[in-house]
Amino acid sequence: QVRLLESGGGSVQAGGTLRLSCAASGYTYTNYDMGWFRQAPEKEREGVAGISASGGLTYYTDSVKGRFTIYRDNAKNTVYLQMNSLKSEDTAMYYCAADSRQWRLRWSTPGKYNYWGQGTQVTVSS
Repeated sequence: QVRLLESGGGSVQAGGTLRLSCAASGYTYTNYDMGWFRQAPEKEREGVAGISASGGLTYYTDSVKGRFTIYRDNAKNTVYLQMNSLKSEDTAMYYCAADSRQWRLRWSTPGKYNYWGQGTQVTVSS
């Protein structure tokens, strides 16, 4: 059974730093594109960052460019989201997602991914 387990969320002040981790199990995730999404109350799920299976390509939504970094350690079956200079508007539940079907959809499209974690809460106070 495929499982994605996020960790690393928490409460920080604006300007602070967090690193989210997504540990994958149950499959050879090295062949899969991965993504981080977030969802704030009463808002749609938003793509934050994506990374190709090899790690050679990365993608970011405009609001996090220069502040967040996505990377993966395939030896550990883990993908990370390094979040610096956090802002109050980054407050949301963050989800990790995996695409095992290799559908040719934009990285930020939730329908591209067929496996999702349970989420980890990030709260940034100003």
